[in-house]
Amino acid sequence: MPRFTRAQLEAFRDQSVPDLIGDGCRLLIVGINPGLWTAATQTHFCHPSNRFYPALRTAGLIDWGIDTAKGITPGQRRDFTATGMGITNLVNRATARASEVSADELEAGGRRLVDLAQHMSPSVIAIAGVTAYRTAFRRPGAVIGEQEEGIGSASTWVIPNPSGLNAHVTVADLAGWLRRVADIARVGSGF
Repeated sequence: MPRFTRAQLEAFRDQSVPDLIGDGCRLLIVGINPGLWTAATQTHFCHPSNRFYPALRTAGLIDWGIDTAKGITPGQRRDFTATGMGITNLVNRATARASEVSADELEAGGRRLVDLAQHMSPSVIAIAGVTAYRTAFRRPGAVIGEQEEGIGSASTWVIPNPSGLNAHVTVADLAGWLRRVADIARVGSGF
């Protein structure tokens, strides 16, 4: 598999990645911000060590994998949005690590997410990363799971971050969380 050099990835610093949202989005999955590899491939959660797509496949929500050197194909984009799922980020600025995103950026991203949710009206919003959620919504005591306060009319969940840097979360763990929020949003087979 071809890999990017550090210099190649650095060229994508501060770049953005468009939301992957289609009509009728019922489950909106929210990342913290794009990584440099994600910006290079224009594919959310795209890095060889990221567990997102393997977990979606394990959960039975997609039946394909992605080539992390090339990113998601146009056909896969259509298939993904046709399921009723969508992806956005709290902050749409690529960095090497999420820790490079400021609290002010996360809070602004939280406000943007509220606006987006009011416009789209998804059933469920799943934010991948409890620390980012705590900062973005000023809820320092938040834990993984369903949150007391929804965003717009959506029930809001915080799920584990699928990043390879979050080493204690397995593909099976993440698949369980994704399957749970997908069932609540009525996304996937049988709906």
